[in-house]
Amino acid sequence: MIAMLAVCSAAMAQTPAVKGDVNGDGYVTTTDVTTLYNYLLIGDETYAATSDVDGDGYITVGDITVVYNIILGVTVEHEYVDLGLPSGTLWATMNVGAETPEDYGNYFAWGETTPKEVYSWTNYQWCNGKWNKLTKYCTKDTYGDNGFIDNKTELDPEDDAATANWGSEWCMPTKDQLDELYSECSWQWTTSNNVDGILVTSNHNGATLFLPASGYHFGTELYSTGTIAYYWSRTLYTARSYYAYYIYFHTSGNISVTNGDRDTGYTVRAVRVSKN
Repeated sequence: MIAMLAVCSAAMAQTPAVKGDVNGDGYVTTTDVTTLYNYLLIGDETYAATSDVDGDGYITVGDITVVYNIILGVTVEHEYVDLGLPSGTLWATMNVGAETPEDYGNYFAWGETTPKEVYSWTNYQWCNGKWNKLTKYCTKDTYGDNGFIDNKTELDPEDDAATANWGSEWCMPTKDQLDELYSECSWQWTTSNNVDGILVTSNHNGATLFLPASGYHFGTELYSTGTIAYYWSRTLYTARSYYAYYIYFHTSGNISVTNGDRDTGYTVRAVRVSKN
């Protein structure tokens, strides 16, 4: 069995007539998988021009996965980028609810799976009207309704906006995955298709990810689009159970993984994890 490979190689841009037909014989078979293995393991570049099956600019085990999925008839509806991260985390190319990488997508209160018109504690799903009357995800009785505690520190799948909307292969990132994205990549303010945001570039393989400056929803209003962004994690801030972790960035260059009120509407960028 071959473990996930950390080394990536840039591919020449060329699209085969049939997606996944790496060797150009007109069919997608296990021979195409073997061709990719030969490139990765022994450096056979005969079909390098058509080996970037997933179109991320690199030839990796992710391309093998795509070919296997084509052979098995499995459809992956949402695209991702392999940044070569140590954890194997693969980041979606767009926000949950978006149609392009530049779209803001939907806004979610933490632990809720559908957008809404008003974001506040009075209508937050996991409390009885106040920040200190939590009914789920609480580690201190001072914040729980009538002393409620369940000691849950990560969102259940049914409360994860990525899983609920995109399926079981996807989830919201943990705080550790946000920390990894921050520390293992470079971050540069940029504009993509007239949308302001951050270009995240991997320090491992040079692959990139665009995060639009989507602002945030509070009450009935949408604030600070184009200048600021908050992206939820699925991890609770245990010192104050009414907070959860997110990654924040601002046009000023300030970027941090921090925490804030669960009732506020932030965007979600989904992740999945590469398997052996």
